[in-house]
Amino acid sequence: MKLRKVTAASAVVLALAVTATACGSDKKASDSSGGGKKITIGIKFDQPGIGQKTPQGYSGFDVDVATYVAGKLGYKPDQIQWKETKSAERENALSRGDVDFIAASYSITPEREKKVDFAGPYLLAHQDVLVRADDTAIKSPSDLNSKKLCSVTGSTSAQNVHDKLAPKAQLQQYPTYSACLTGLQNKAIDALTTDDSILAGYASQAAFKGKFKLGGFKMTNENYGIGVKKGSDLKAKINTALEAMVSDGSWKKAVDKNFGPANYKNEPAPKIGNIVS
Repeated sequence: MKLRKVTAASAVVLALAVTATACGSDKKASDSSGGGKKITIGIKFDQPGIGQKTPQGYSGFDVDVATYVAGKLGYKPDQIQWKETKSAERENALSRGDVDFIAASYSITPEREKKVDFAGPYLLAHQDVLVRADDTAIKSPSDLNSKKLCSVTGSTSAQNVHDKLAPKAQLQQYPTYSACLTGLQNKAIDALTTDDSILAGYASQAAFKGKFKLGGFKMTNENYGIGVKKGSDLKAKINTALEAMVSDGSWKKAVDKNFGPANYKNEPAPKIGNIVS
């Protein structure tokens, strides 16, 4: 009897030790050098060509970049947990540890750098306009005067154009970019403005292919970076992965795949740490 009690007690101790070991191995990417059970990555779910959730899965340039980076960190695609990170929630998601890193059309700015660290940049985008393919009247930002200019509610893009380049532009706010595109197609509005990469993503959708064109105005510089928690050692590792993505041609393939149908004239891959103001 005594022997059986000792054996049972030993079994309990062994079981607890195994459980503790198993729990300790399930680390997040920020706590290890990769290869753990999963990595959580923040992306946009509603930006075609950038980051979009579809019935078939996840697609877009940011998704391709994030998948490549995760691979270099030791994670296979089926080890990635995608999490929607809307613009207003990105800093909070990182500080809370909800995600390991964020690739979500996340422009590097001095204000944001006070709260999070950025790897990259991995894309230099610009504020631009999207117009109908047959429109020959809008050739420069000043041609937007007296035109109906659309952007989404809460965005500052259209207001920036109005304040700095076309003071007589008629600002129109729609709830989504898709609604703006429908208005543009139906001639209810004359132009849509936001980052050229986002515009190219929308224009590349099968339903809109050949119907719109980018103005090519380059009204601002938007340096897209990958956000990580302040002080995270992932920054250096992600930078190394981004350099590899450019050097082996994967970056260019991702650009052509996601933006090519819109004839997006992208900037060359930026150098790590080179922020264009």
